[in-house]
Amino acid sequence: PPEVTPDTKPEIQPEKQPEVPPDTKPEIQPEKQPEVTPDTKPEIQPEKLPEVTPEIKPEIQPEKLPEVTPDTKPEIQPEQPKPVTPSAPGTEASTSGSEGGEDNAPPRRKETDEEKAARRKAALEAREAAKAAAALAKGAEASVPAASAAPAAAAAGAGAAAEGAGEPPAPPKPPSPNQPRLDRAAALLRELVAEDAVEETYINEPNDHLPTLVVKNDRWKECARLFLEHAELGCDYLRNVSGVDYETHMEVVYYPLNMERRETYCIKVRTDREQPSVASVTPLWETANWNEREIFDLLGIDFPGHPDLRRIMMSDDWVGHPLRKDYVPLDPEV
Repeated sequence: PPEVTPDTKPEIQPEKQPEVPPDTKPEIQPEKQPEVTPDTKPEIQPEKLPEVTPEIKPEIQPEKLPEVTPDTKPEIQPEQPKPVTPSAPGTEASTSGSEGGEDNAPPRRKETDEEKAARRKAALEAREAAKAAAALAKGAEASVPAASAAPAAAAAGAGAAAEGAGEPPAPPKPPSPNQPRLDRAAALLRELVAEDAVEETYINEPNDHLPTLVVKNDRWKECARLFLEHAELGCDYLRNVSGVDYETHMEVVYYPLNMERRETYCIKVRTDREQPSVASVTPLWETANWNEREIFDLLGIDFPGHPDLRRIMMSDDWVGHPLRKDYVPLDPEV
């Protein structure tokens, strides 16, 4: 072979094509057909199929199935729930509202004043009848055990007396530290107001030994002025006023306070339940103003002398007083 250097390039000779004159045409020889005789049959050559090499055939691997043993169970995948798109709020409500229709509801009939009064009267009579029946039943039950328990109580008392005969008597209970204040306040009221101005006095030990007085209703205004103006009492501030319904009577409770000595009293004024009335002390203690209005609103106790006695919590057209024990609401839905 010739030597090839980096500077030399191999010479490529063009391929020579045979010369074809323009006047000459290629001679086409007719294809010879095989002779067919009646006895001869045409020989049919089988069609040759292209050879398929092992590299061309795709190798198909058999799918391996998991081995199932008697102890193993096929794992079942839970079906994925389809996502539910939440409906727009208010769609269902608006649909149901349009189906039902508020316009189709019959209008509610408004009760007349006569019907309300009749219903309230019937409710009060039913409640009073139930109370009377319960009181009769309770009295009948209490009479039988009382008669049978009297001999047993007498025997027990005799036994206790016999057992305690040899023991020394219990020492007397020491007086309350506020007993002198209570006695002095009662003496001043009897001396300067009236002898019968005080109905009852006692020490309320659970409430820090609070001196408590029960004064007569018709003497209350004079007693209140004495608690405010007397030098020994000097209660220039009223801490609180409250009302109580005992079913047998009404009661208004006042708590005057001496600010200098920090001394508090409790004064109770009782009144009739059918027409409850207690003299107002708002002209003496301004703090009684709204408290007396609240008691009037919720319990129905009148306070003559109050400068502006009207409801403070319930509406002006409200019927009844909600904190009374015999209160029956006109509308049970309220």
